[in-house]
Amino acid sequence: MYLPHKSIILFFILALAFGIVINAYSQNTEEQDYFDDNYIRNEDHIYKSNIKTVLLYKPGWKMSPPIIQLNTDKKLHLTFDDLDADYKYYGYTIIHCDANWQISDLKQADYIEGFYEDDIWDYDYSFNTTRAYTNYQIDLPTDYLKFTKSGNYILRVYVDEYTEKNIIFTRRFMVVDQKVSIRGRVNPPLGVQDKKYKQAVDFTIIKNNYNIPYPYQKLKVVITQNRRWDNAITDLIPRMIKGDELDYDYDDKNVFDGGNEFRAFDIKSLVYQSERIKKMYFDADGYQVYLLPDKRRTFDRYIFEKDINGKRYIEAERITNADTEADYVYVHFSLPYEVPLIHGNVYIVGELTAWQLSKEGLMKYNFEEHVYEATLYLKQGYYNYAYVFLEDGFDSGDITLFEGNHFDTENEYTIYVYHREEGTYYDQLIAVDFLNSLIRE
Repeated sequence: MYLPHKSIILFFILALAFGIVINAYSQNTEEQDYFDDNYIRNEDHIYKSNIKTVLLYKPGWKMSPPIIQLNTDKKLHLTFDDLDADYKYYGYTIIHCDANWQISDLKQADYIEGFYEDDIWDYDYSFNTTRAYTNYQIDLPTDYLKFTKSGNYILRVYVDEYTEKNIIFTRRFMVVDQKVSIRGRVNPPLGVQDKKYKQAVDFTIIKNNYNIPYPYQKLKVVITQNRRWDNAITDLIPRMIKGDELDYDYDDKNVFDGGNEFRAFDIKSLVYQSERIKKMYFDADGYQVYLLPDKRRTFDRYIFEKDINGKRYIEAERITNADTEADYVYVHFSLPYEVPLIHGNVYIVGELTAWQLSKEGLMKYNFEEHVYEATLYLKQGYYNYAYVFLEDGFDSGDITLFEGNHFDTENEYTIYVYHREEGTYYDQLIAVDFLNSLIRE
């Protein structure tokens, strides 16, 4: 029997070890790049510290999702603040993405009519605020840049000229071309152990004579809960097909933790303290607002409280225009906990942190006081938030550790249906539907 020479064996061992080291280094480098502020993400993210309060919504409806119909006159309103309080030239472009929020194979000419970049000319300076800033606004699309395809999009806003290093923030939005309809509702899961704690999103897609030749391969469905993307369900295929209907009534694949109603605080007034505020004062750094210490609600009995499902509403009392007259406030959060959690981190989550488990919302443990703490610099308004635990090595945060878990919790769900037609190389967004867990029709 032939045996390889020792030097050959040694070569292969060294090559294998070298490959493992290179692969580990590459993965570690990618992770480090992702948490670098200059790493361009296909998600909601602010890259420059002078940019605050980025909002993208339908005009006249501040808490609406950034979704518009294709081939209509509907708009999305973008507004943001620059704390440098000067004038800068800002522009934007849009990038088409697939159903997984990866940049699609389309060229910009395939989905943009007009120029590939446009300017943001509408701006105004803050008025009668302790913190000066410049507010910028634009309605999308414009006469110079229009969308021609449905699907997922990333809005990239930049300063001076369009290069990756000049991008100041990115925002997700969607353009839908409604070709099919969705009939769904939120039910208790079938599993006995989950009935009191989880919510199942059961639904049916009605094709309405729209041709879907290969639904198991060409159709993709995504479900989000309260606009969170870290715990989105993305791997559903039809359970069965009955004529013109595609059934997604699963036993367990479409199940979310019920969680709890969001915590809230109100800083629309800086004259008097609202219910959740412990103390408030003004110093050399600006307004300081300390919230009452929060408590862990894991084992508390469920109590219904009307919330806005993690969103924020920018407004202030005794003003006429919140865009330029609402002030900025340092809001201090505290969450008592006897010992730090060594196998993960605690985050503040909601629209106030762009629904991201990011360093902005990362809480630090105070060993002397035995409490998790964080401070956010926020514009006046009404805010919802929750505490989420992210275990090391996981992408999805656990809201139940601090907030508890109840089937009765009122949650909003959004179902997105994408279709890649035969012969094309991009994902159309052919349906969007909104469900509320309290509506059992």
